[in-house]
Amino acid sequence: MTNEVAQEIEDVLGPMVGLVLARVSVELESKRIGKSPESIQWEDLPSLADNLAVQLRLLVGRDIAEAAAQRVRVLSP
Repeated sequence: MTNEVAQEIEDVLGPMVGLVLARVSVELESKRIGKSPESIQWEDLPSLADNLAVQLRLLVGRDIAEAAAQRVRVLSP
């Protein structure tokens, strides 16, 4: 089961990039920082957002990738 932080990220990304890409992005970017989606914490958001901005750019373009990353950066409990 996905934790609250991962679910919040997926909820933010879903409308912007689609649910499947949102879920895959959370999985990949969690692994990139050495964690699983189940173990990411609120303090991981800046790193995750930075990685998302770079990786999503290839798939959805710079503007959407940056907007998505910014929305992830400002999430809070």
